[in-house]
Amino acid sequence: MTDGKWTETDVPSQAGRTAVITGANTGIGFEAARALAAHGASVVLAVRNLDKGKDAASRISAAAPGADVTVQRLDLTSLNSVRDAAQELRANHDKIDLLINNAGVMNTPKSVTADGFELQFGTNHLGHFALTGLLLDRMMAVAGSRVVTVSSSAHRIRAQIHFDDLQWERGYSRIGAYGQSKLANLMFTYEMQRRLEGKTSTIAVAAHPGGSNTELARNSPAPLRAVSWLFGRFIGQSPAMGALPTLRAATDPGVLGGQYYGPGGIQELRGYPKLVQSSAQSHNAELQRRLWAVSEELTGVTFPV
Repeated sequence: MTDGKWTETDVPSQAGRTAVITGANTGIGFEAARALAAHGASVVLAVRNLDKGKDAASRISAAAPGADVTVQRLDLTSLNSVRDAAQELRANHDKIDLLINNAGVMNTPKSVTADGFELQFGTNHLGHFALTGLLLDRMMAVAGSRVVTVSSSAHRIRAQIHFDDLQWERGYSRIGAYGQSKLANLMFTYEMQRRLEGKTSTIAVAAHPGGSNTELARNSPAPLRAVSWLFGRFIGQSPAMGALPTLRAATDPGVLGGQYYGPGGIQELRGYPKLVQSSAQSHNAELQRRLWAVSEELTGVTFPV
């Protein structure tokens, strides 16, 4: 690392480590998977579309000959799929060193998951909550293991946890629902770290990609898609740069549990990754505990901590 510019070359050897990455067939998830595989990790691409996952695995293998890349079907909009994927991952891997909760949807029209959850909250938070809970015991015995959850600057935008209407049944805001899900990602990380501390060396860390030019805005209304396109073209950064905060959170030996990494440039929109701060609301311990309890109740998944 030179002049505070942490880059992909700063990723230490990942030989012997197993990394599971959700949504790894495109965008920052793909770039994180590619970088980890290039540094020796055995990488599992946990994706909804197996064909796209296999294509991503082929591209990674072409870029990093000899890379160990496999594909696991995972649909975060279905708790049955999450349980099936966790069962297969547990059968195939005695240990998991790294779980990157990266997959997500943004600004979708009002719709629900297979289990009746609002789509953004159900996918971005509850699906990852359940997956993590079902895999965590495979991680807690592994020295230096990490759970990295990808949030967003949107956790500050019209964001609160609507405990009286978590599924937005009394009205719907695409932006508000997305903000709620990204705020939930951070609260989940901080509460999990509090529960892990003193019991294991496993840590929970969060990251955000800033303004990265990915497919995430594809579900937004046309005016927002146009703004996103212009932003990505003139202000945002590449998916490879957007993946750096995730990679740093996942691999930098100096990272501590409960930290949050994002781009170091203006307004955290672009730049090399650094330690950043999340909103005061995200650090509200009472709300974190309440969200955790509700998430256990909704998913039926309890954690080994």
